[in-house]
Amino acid sequence: MSDEPTTAPPGDEPGVSDKRQLGLEVMADVYAWEVNDGAGDFFGLTVEHLFAEIWTREGLTFRDRRLMLIGLMVGSGLDDVLGLQIDAALRKEELTEHELREIVIFLTHYAGWPRGAKLNTAVEKTIASEAKRRQAEAEAEEETTRRD
Repeated sequence: MSDEPTTAPPGDEPGVSDKRQLGLEVMADVYAWEVNDGAGDFFGLTVEHLFAEIWTREGLTFRDRRLMLIGLMVGSGLDDVLGLQIDAALRKEELTEHELREIVIFLTHYAGWPRGAKLNTAVEKTIASEAKRRQAEAEAEEETTRRD
């Protein structure tokens, strides 16, 4: 999926199964990983409402939504899930390393030093992890090229 949200034309809203499939696809795109369908009403509502309806509304890009979500998480002290958003933003190239570091500096002054320090730790950890992942991919690609 692209960074631009997509919505069904008025009167052409998807049915429940279509909405669930759209929600699963958007959820996978938002988190930058494979998502399998899950059981229970909570999961169903999350997929069919949050991801199929809210994340796909016109007016904001995924990047816009991600920036707001990161700010909300930092301001609310939701450190346990913050790394998911930072990782996805970096993997999907919605935010660069430089932009993530600027977000740390900016939000620290509004959310406070302890929250900013936690955000900085999460950002630096994610940047290091992504660098290792990219290096491993490059080495694997190089190895494949050598074998061919």
